[in-house]
Amino acid sequence: MSDSDSDDGLPSSPLYRHSEPADLVIYSRWLIPVVPENQFLEHHAVVVRDGKIVDIVPNFVAKRVYNASKEVELDEHHVLIPGLINMHTHSPMSLLRGLADDVCLMDWLVHYMWPAEGRFASPEFVRDGSSFSIAEMLRCGVTCFNDMYYFPDVTAQVVEECGMRAVIGAPVLQFPSAWASSPDEYLTKAMELRAQYEAHPLITVALAPHAPYTVGDEAFKRVQELSAAHGLLVHTHLHETEKEITDHTADPVHGGVRPIERLDKLGLMNRRLIAAHMTQLTVHRLVASGVNVSLGTDGP
Repeated sequence: MSDSDSDDGLPSSPLYRHSEPADLVIYSRWLIPVVPENQFLEHHAVVVRDGKIVDIVPNFVAKRVYNASKEVELDEHHVLIPGLINMHTHSPMSLLRGLADDVCLMDWLVHYMWPAEGRFASPEFVRDGSSFSIAEMLRCGVTCFNDMYYFPDVTAQVVEECGMRAVIGAPVLQFPSAWASSPDEYLTKAMELRAQYEAHPLITVALAPHAPYTVGDEAFKRVQELSAAHGLLVHTHLHETEKEITDHTADPVHGGVRPIERLDKLGLMNRRLIAAHMTQLTVHRLVASGVNVSLGTDGP
């Protein structure tokens, strides 16, 4: 070992001590990284600079090498993990939690949720509900969520205020709501929101046609065109229940095909699609097909 090396393998010269700047260093007893998979690290630190993770090293290395503006030391009862991503939410609907349980989907929507939303949905409702849901998610380690609801501009404002990350789905429906009166207006507002947040570091705007049973072909075609032209994600409900599929295939308007076949014909089955639920296909089949299967808490 040379004179310039210490017994831990690091340079012992004072020039090498605290030579690298960092905004934040988090010291942990246990750390679970994304890569490599299925492994955990003991006594490791995460180093952050300019909003990005620049290093994951043993605690003693971080203490010697990095000069951090802020340091956080977690005790042995904590595990440091990457932020969780909630892949399907209607965040303002937390205010409607418990309104109707143990009923089938269409009964729940038609007789409970849609009437309640018609009565209560407003910018104030969305702000309060989104704020509550974001507080819940952050408390549980969720740092990014994929949302779909009325007044998405308000949810985006709350996300920005909280410093969270989100994909904000601008809804598209065949029928009027407090947010818009027609498919054209829904899409116009969606593209205005997209322009507002196009360069935002934490917020991405997506198109969110509600479902095959609430959106017509012409609106879906327009969604596909805008998605392709601007590289926009498309977030929708698909194959949520068996009844959705049987009703869809029995409807002559759809030519006897399943909802997923209809969206495929309309050009929407691609890597930009986020399809929520998909309960009528097995997880094994989805994974075998290369589909990224993820988790979401839905709403309310």
